[in-house]
Amino acid sequence: MSDAEESPREETENDGEAEMEEEENPNYSEEVENMQQESKDDDTVAGRDSQGESEEAGKTEEEEEEEAVREGTEEKAGAAQEEVSAGGQEETTVKLQEIAKPVISLEKLLPTESQSAMSETFPKTHGGGESKHSLPSEQPISPSSQLEFLDLALPSSEEQQMSSPEWQSSDELGENADQLPQDELGQESRDLAPEKGERRQGKRVSYLIEEKEVQPAAGISKDSLVSTTAEDILFQKDDSDSVYPLTMTWSFGWNSSLPVFYVRDATQRVLLYASAHTAVIYNVSKNNQRHLQGHPNVISCFCISEDRRWIATADKGPNCLIIIWDSFTSIPVHTLFDSCPEGNGIRAMAISQDAKYLATISDAEIQKVCIWRWTLAVETPACTLDLPKEYGFQNCLTFNPTNNKELVSNSKTQAIYYLWHEEGDILIHSAPLLTEKTFNKHVGKFSQSIFHLNLTQILSATMEGKLVVWDIDRPPPLVDGPPAIAPTSSGLPCIKPCKLVHLQKESITVLTTVDSCIVTGDAKGHIKFYDHTLSIVHWYSHFELSSIKSLSFSKTPATPPTEKSNYPPDCTLKGDPFVIRNFIIGTSDATVYHLTADGTKLEKLLVEPQDAICAISCHPYQPLIAIGSFCGMIKVWDYERKKYLFSRIFEKGFGVQSLTYNPEGALLGAGFTEGTVYILDAMSLENETPEPFKYSRSNVTHISFSHDSQYMATADVNFTVAVYRVRVKSGQRVWEYLARLRSHRKSIRSLLFGVHLESSEPRLLSLGRDRLLIEYNLLRSNRDHLEVLDIHRTDQDSHPTCMIWYPPLVKERFLLISNSGYKVKLFNSTTKMCRKTLLGPVYGSPIEQIQILPVKTTIELQKRYLVFINTDKVGLQILPIDGNPHKTSAIICHPNGVAGLALSYDGRYAFTAGGLDRSVLQWEINLRSWKTIFTILSSVVKESTQWRPEKCQNTFACRNSLLS
Repeated sequence: MSDAEESPREETENDGEAEMEEEENPNYSEEVENMQQESKDDDTVAGRDSQGESEEAGKTEEEEEEEAVREGTEEKAGAAQEEVSAGGQEETTVKLQEIAKPVISLEKLLPTESQSAMSETFPKTHGGGESKHSLPSEQPISPSSQLEFLDLALPSSEEQQMSSPEWQSSDELGENADQLPQDELGQESRDLAPEKGERRQGKRVSYLIEEKEVQPAAGISKDSLVSTTAEDILFQKDDSDSVYPLTMTWSFGWNSSLPVFYVRDATQRVLLYASAHTAVIYNVSKNNQRHLQGHPNVISCFCISEDRRWIATADKGPNCLIIIWDSFTSIPVHTLFDSCPEGNGIRAMAISQDAKYLATISDAEIQKVCIWRWTLAVETPACTLDLPKEYGFQNCLTFNPTNNKELVSNSKTQAIYYLWHEEGDILIHSAPLLTEKTFNKHVGKFSQSIFHLNLTQILSATMEGKLVVWDIDRPPPLVDGPPAIAPTSSGLPCIKPCKLVHLQKESITVLTTVDSCIVTGDAKGHIKFYDHTLSIVHWYSHFELSSIKSLSFSKTPATPPTEKSNYPPDCTLKGDPFVIRNFIIGTSDATVYHLTADGTKLEKLLVEPQDAICAISCHPYQPLIAIGSFCGMIKVWDYERKKYLFSRIFEKGFGVQSLTYNPEGALLGAGFTEGTVYILDAMSLENETPEPFKYSRSNVTHISFSHDSQYMATADVNFTVAVYRVRVKSGQRVWEYLARLRSHRKSIRSLLFGVHLESSEPRLLSLGRDRLLIEYNLLRSNRDHLEVLDIHRTDQDSHPTCMIWYPPLVKERFLLISNSGYKVKLFNSTTKMCRKTLLGPVYGSPIEQIQILPVKTTIELQKRYLVFINTDKVGLQILPIDGNPHKTSAIICHPNGVAGLALSYDGRYAFTAGGLDRSVLQWEINLRSWKTIFTILSSVVKESTQWRPEKCQNTFACRNSLLS
């Protein structure tokens, strides 16, 4: 056992076997520490000493044997780690959380419920929930009973998706896992002894810590950051020092099919929106982002509490998750792992007004409605309800603002009212069928439903500009609980359609309420306000916006009008000032606006592509990135200052498929989905040629420039390679078409220019899925004739996926080719002979693209790295390639598929395009962290030449935790 491992044990053994008592029940760590320090409070010390003696006397022989076995395991593990400690690595002090401290329910942090039918107790669940009984608020709560139903694990918001949940122990959770303060539990609960449940929990964490072979550190924080934070400190945190090889630093683009929320507005504007599998909290004033990472799939829905403190996000796909976050600290306070065992994910969700309950609707063929008591940290819903297929896919869900036991949802054809009987955990619903015969008029398809301001009605908006008004029939409260009869029987709550109101001609896309107004947003970009009688009060129609997708109002009430105020008049005869809160507008063209009601000031906050993003390219010597979208937009950003510079939108039907800067950075080649090729000025995006080239009939997937910018080559989905070159005419450089050739039988995977070894002439190669590597003779090619120099077959079985020039780490020059069998091959660049075959990165799918990380100094030429992407991940690999799996690291970047990869000119950042998720993610590359991790892993692997399964398991556990 190493000295580092022996010293803590020796100290505790010298204290009257306090160490054995702590291992038997780790939750007494605080008491042992107090005994060692001889606390000033004699009464407390005496009480705790007597309690420790009784606990030690009650040990069984079986527990002592278990103690001896565990000590032996630690000695073996310490001996195995001596070589790692001697390797000169930096010691990492892991802060373990103090589990002994009692915790309280997150309900303490939530606003009290007002005007609701909220019960004072939580009975045992009968409808699928298994939550424990909650003690009445007026009674003291013992730590053990509280721990039974609140076991929050709060991992850091910077935690990456690579590590599995079973490897997350308290040392990985950091200070964010600190438990809630003990002072709120009451004086009587502090002296109560922990029960068996607490003892069992402490043992579980102790074993996990010993398995990871870490030692507790001194100075453990006692207060949870979530419970002690009363204001927003999110953008006060310093995240400059990253411990991960790849860290997301910025997200370009957002998912405009989901809403955008107004989070803060007191001193600065803060927005919440979704981008791929990440929720982004964006501070407009500071131009800063915080990323809520943790989902393995693209976020399908999310919501935020009324006080803007709690954020709930959900995804759709395999291993789908529901995560509740604290927006003040970006800490995830609870994660639901088995919300959809079928893997269908969540289609809609809502959080109650008091933020105590979360309701979800699954995305399965038979949808399931669930209500979760998430503040109790339970893993099962309090109640569930399966909806018949005839109801259609419910895609909108809302709580009653004044009664968290009532909900409403709707599909395109059916509105459903829910009433939750908490006493029996039964969810009753009413879904009357609405047809055109109901009102003898065409109703249209539903878009959204809400509760009326009068609380006795429900409003459902339609795509025909109409509102369906439903009356809620609430019978008297049932004394003995709800009867087990069908919801349509008499005596149960139900809704009935009573009125059809034709509000406007345009389709109503958004329906919400604020203060005393009912608000609608429509397909023409108009926003209208109505009173409780559905009489119009005010509207905004002169902004010429596209279809409204979301409206989010400020948490801060509107300022009363004064003499200096400039509120617009309302529609009444008096013309009183129309006083309304400031709000955020999200539109279908991926634009976000902020409207200041006082003065009617509309400001653009975000203008992003509204269609798939497949084309990205970084400038060769400036911090610029060009992003192209299928909507025809090319946008250029300064990625260091996170500032939008300029853009160009092409005519409709011109979708940008590929982008590439030339080596000098003066030109930008753009390939489009309908076959057109543009050569643009890099700083203005103006045409460099009088007319674009139109020699292809399909998507131009690849563009490449030669090292001297004398040639440009393109490849399209019809397996054709086209070449363009520069000619001097009348003293000006002019680009002209040279030739094209349908050289492959399957899709072209890579198109590369190189340089001949014996001369400075460029050479051109293409690699196809047909396993053919073709080099072209540019010198002998002429107008309409592209000559082939040689053809070589790269594989017999697997098909190639990408190709790059291997850096000159040795005298021989190579081409690096990756294939679908997770292999990488090195081919001699002249003879095309395969010189070596090695195992490539194995992360669920083969490599799709590879780029060599640029270097800034000559010293770094012998320490090279490559960046790769596969179907859904981006990763790093240390060169030279030798098949060592520990020299690679990867992280999920775009769960629905990565469409493009680009590297900054200085090698500090990698950029990934997400295709259909309409986002581009910027990743900071931390080579120092990666070198440290690789050295640790290599030391562990080399310490034994024999095959030891238990050591291999620990090695991979270490690898997963370090790379997470």
